[in-house]
Amino acid sequence: MIKALIVEDELYIRKGLISMIASIDTSISIIGECEGVQDAITVTKACKPDVIFLDINLKDGIAFDFLKEVEDLHFQVIFITAYDEYALQALKNGAVDYILKPVDIDELEVAINKLQINNENQQKERLQIVQQQLVEQRKEHMVLRLQEGYQVIRFSALMYCKSDKGYTTFYLENNKSYIASKPIKDFESQLPEEFFMRTHQSYVLNLKYVDRYDKDGYVFLKSGIQIPVSTRKKEAFIAKLLD
Repeated sequence: MIKALIVEDELYIRKGLISMIASIDTSISIIGECEGVQDAITVTKACKPDVIFLDINLKDGIAFDFLKEVEDLHFQVIFITAYDEYALQALKNGAVDYILKPVDIDELEVAINKLQINNENQQKERLQIVQQQLVEQRKEHMVLRLQEGYQVIRFSALMYCKSDKGYTTFYLENNKSYIASKPIKDFESQLPEEFFMRTHQSYVLNLKYVDRYDKDGYVFLKSGIQIPVSTRKKEAFIAKLLD
């Protein structure tokens, strides 16, 4: 079901749109109607619609004022207006379509078809992202390219990483260590977020090996090794540790 919000200052146009939308696509559910910018901001933030049928000139401002206030939210927009001079600006704002009043039902149907195609594509993209995340989560190791060859590092055996002058050392539970000629930031994304966290500019550690945290700003691993936690990372580290 696609959640839709209608933002239009004329009641008869809102009711006409609701009727036409229902006759075109029953998968679109109208979750609200607004006359002006402020109401639209409130409803959008509270209800998070998937699509907004948006007039340009509203009761207390214009549509672009509204879009600026909710730019951090994700939704599609179909502009419905009596003015064609805003078309370019609307398209720059990523509009699905731009329909002039009086609304022709065939034009509205074309716009809704575009909306559905975009929605399907977004769902496919989200599915691909989730699938990729699952693949990455299933990985149990990473491979380091060293001067002498390649070394497999199993995440379950990796206690922590330490960066120094563009090099990163990987410390394992069997007292072995390996040095790679890349900074720690190049490896951080390969480590599962579920178990690893960067506690300091120079350190990433495996939470599995944490024994205790000292309020002075140090983590003690089960092996007795001390790892610093920067002030900036302290709150996030404690939250993840408690989680």
